[in-house]
Amino acid sequence: MSESTAVTPEQLIGRAREVLRIEADAVARLADRIDSSFADACRMILACAGRVVVSGIGKSGHVARKIAATLASTGTPAFFVHPAEASHGDLGMVTRDDVFVALSNSGSTEELLTIVPVVKRQGARLIAITGDRGSPLARLADVHLDAAVDREACPLNLAPTASTTAMLALGDALAVALLDARGFGPMDFALSHPGGALGRRLLTRVGDVMRSGDSLPRVPAGARLVDAILEITRKRMGMTAIVGDDGRLGGIFTDGDLRRLIEQGRDLRGLRIDDVMTRSPATIEAQALAAEAVRIMEERRISQLLVVGDDRRLAGALHIHDLLTAKVV
Repeated sequence: MSESTAVTPEQLIGRAREVLRIEADAVARLADRIDSSFADACRMILACAGRVVVSGIGKSGHVARKIAATLASTGTPAFFVHPAEASHGDLGMVTRDDVFVALSNSGSTEELLTIVPVVKRQGARLIAITGDRGSPLARLADVHLDAAVDREACPLNLAPTASTTAMLALGDALAVALLDARGFGPMDFALSHPGGALGRRLLTRVGDVMRSGDSLPRVPAGARLVDAILEITRKRMGMTAIVGDDGRLGGIFTDGDLRRLIEQGRDLRGLRIDDVMTRSPATIEAQALAAEAVRIMEERRISQLLVVGDDRRLAGALHIHDLLTAKVV
C-alpha cells in the first residue's frame, strides 16, 4: 500500500461529490430499464406459496441481506441464505414453493452457480439480479433483472460501489411494488414493527395508557372548589373531572383555571365547582389510537385529556406525560 499523500479539504469534498453523482446516475439509469421482466418478477413473487430466499456473496451478499429484510418487513416473507453455507446443508431451507433471488454483479459467482441448478431442480423459481444479461446466472434465471452500471464510483473502477447501490435500489423497487400490490398499509407495517416508533404510534390505544380507578381525579357535581383543588393536588394530574350522579362527565377544572381565578382576585372559599368548570372539555374514547390523543392535545394546546365511554360516562384521563412515558410522542 502506498503512503498517503496530503490532500486538501477541497479534494476530499470533490471526490465525495463525484461518488454521489456517479451512484445517483447509476440508479437513475435503472428507471429506463424497468420493463416487463420486472413485472414478471413481481407476479412470480406474488404467486409464491412459500417464501422468497435471497442470496449473494461478498458485497452482493450484504445487499441481499438488506433486500430480504426489506421484503420481510413490507409483507413479503423472505430470508437470506449464504450461498457457501447453502452448499453445505443450508440449501435444505429452500423448497419447491419458494422463489430464489440470486444477486451477483458479474453473474458468474461460483458459489451461486454451484447451488442454482439444485434450486431449480427442486422446483423453486429463480430471479437473477446481475450486471451482465449474458452471464451464466442470467441465462439460468426464469426472470433476469438488469442492474448494470457504466462504472463504479471507485476511481480504480474495482470496488463494488455504484453496482451495489444499483442492486440495493432495484431491491427496494421490488419490495415497494410488491407492498403496493398487496395493499400493505400502515397498520400492517406496525404489526411487523411492534418495537419501533411507528408500531407504538399505530398500535397503542388510549385505553392502554390512560389513568383510571383510584388514580383518576374526579369530584361530584356541586362540590366545593376547595375540594376540587385538594383532588387536583392528591392525584397530581393538574386537573380534575367533574362527574354527575349518573357517572356522566360534566366538565373539567385545571390548575390553569385556578391560576386565572387567583389573578382575578376571586374568593375561592365560597365557590362551587359548577360555577368555574369548563363544561365542554375535549374528550376521546378509550379505543382511539393514542396518537390521536397527541394530535388533539397539540391542536388544542392542552396537557390533559378526558376519556369517555358510552353516553359520555367518564372512563379515564390522559396527561401528556403518560404519552411521553409510553413513547407515543
